[in-house]
Amino acid sequence: MTSVRVQRDTLTVSFTTGEKVAGLLRDQHIPLSSVRGVEVVPDGLAAVRGLRAPGLGLPGRRKLGTWRSRTGKALVAVHGHGPALRVTLTGHRYASLLITTDAPKELAASLSGHTR
Repeated sequence: MTSVRVQRDTLTVSFTTGEKVAGLLRDQHIPLSSVRGVEVVPDGLAAVRGLRAPGLGLPGRRKLGTWRSRTGKALVAVHGHGPALRVTLTGHRYASLLITTDAPKELAASLSGHTR
């Protein structure tokens, strides 16, 4: 399962080997100065927008990879219809992250102090 940690001035998103292969992803180390907004969405799967390119999409179960839309590229790692964390970025290769975590509200609270 995808791991998200806030350490000093960096947001680290780590993927398992299987996730890296299935979603054609690599671990991300994002400076907290790039975080523009944070929100918890009630349904991670329903919150995904755009076209998958590249990545894995299992209807109703899992979305993993890069989703492209008019607003830019999004790194998506969601499973199930539970809550997920959306992080809006600036000055990074991804415009946003949408990730299922064990404690999205707590992570959003820790990141909200770093938003611009």
